[in-house]
Amino acid sequence: MNVSGAVAEGFEPVREAFVRNFEVLGDRGAAVAVYRDGHKVVDLWGGTRDVDGAGGAGGAGGAGDETVAAPWEQGTAQIVRSATKGVAAVALLLLHQRGELDLDAPVGTYWPQYKAAGKERTLVRHLLAHRAGVPVLDRPLTPAEAADPDLGAAAVAAQAPAWEPGTDHGYHAQTYSWLTGELVRRITGRTVGEWIADEIAGPVGADLWLGLPRAQRARVGRVGQVDAPAQSGALKTRPKPAVTAAYADPASLTRRAFAAITPLPDENDPAYRAAALPASNGIATADGLARFYASLIGEVAGGVRLLRPETVELARGEQSSGPDRVLVVNTRFGLGPMLHGAASPLLSPTSFGHPGRGGALGLADPESGVAFGYVTNGFRTSVTADPRAQALLRALRTALTAER
Repeated sequence: MNVSGAVAEGFEPVREAFVRNFEVLGDRGAAVAVYRDGHKVVDLWGGTRDVDGAGGAGGAGGAGDETVAAPWEQGTAQIVRSATKGVAAVALLLLHQRGELDLDAPVGTYWPQYKAAGKERTLVRHLLAHRAGVPVLDRPLTPAEAADPDLGAAAVAAQAPAWEPGTDHGYHAQTYSWLTGELVRRITGRTVGEWIADEIAGPVGADLWLGLPRAQRARVGRVGQVDAPAQSGALKTRPKPAVTAAYADPASLTRRAFAAITPLPDENDPAYRAAALPASNGIATADGLARFYASLIGEVAGGVRLLRPETVELARGEQSSGPDRVLVVNTRFGLGPMLHGAASPLLSPTSFGHPGRGGALGLADPESGVAFGYVTNGFRTSVTADPRAQALLRALRTALTAER
């Protein structure tokens, strides 16, 4: 496998793990980036831009495309699924930091329609920490409806909660889009995609988009589901029976939460990529994801620091922990970010970040000053702990330990 890029002295274990991800763990195309104290120390990429090694310019697929095995290049971007949630949460945290949003105010203070169906006591912090009780929609939205922010916001505003808001937590897999996006729109008058472009990606200098601009289409590869190699050597674990049952039961909160958009969107469709769904369809380079997280814990080279130290502490303060009513495993959340735990191991117990189902991962670790981003075009069945991202984190821990 021809891996391109560079690593700073001492971070060679990350390169070795990245190569092994292709040789043993079956990566098709991927990139990883690491920042340390605001400076990039790992920048690697390899494989093909498209998961199937085919597709013409723009990675949109379809009849008439020239069949080529376009290589992954520096600057190739991919959809990062739920890793987008970490960016959406920071949008609200920034508004709080600027005095425009009270985390302890009822959501209805900013969005009066949300008071319907027994949700009048839902606080903003409940939305951020997956405690709002609305992970499902009684009537799922089609992909076209989901892309309409008015329809999505109206649907969650009308939805009765599955539990009393604030009393328990469960992963809001799809509805997080409209919960966070509508608050940003109500407060700022801009769409969440516009606000993130203007106030986060632009100032930081991060290749990260929520609502892919037409001019950036050619940088984005085709994604798809891939199976782990049979001889990968990875530890095979069986899901607990309760988890298997939840995913198999169409009436469970688990199935209904992920099916809030039905049928599942075509993630290679330019129309879907142009939509702004902060729960699921952000697009980023590995460098863009790592650079974004680096900007949360310090000033990044050539950019800015987004969050003050006290806001970082607020973000990673535990709000939810224990059995997750949707994912059925134990999860931990701060005010938006996932926190280190058995179901979603991060770099260290002080880390915060967010995975994307089946692949991507972005995180920051204030203690070590490290920020990490991994993106791939081949998605696996894992929800919160992809083996390839975990292999890179283990290598990064090895490199950091050797420094001491």
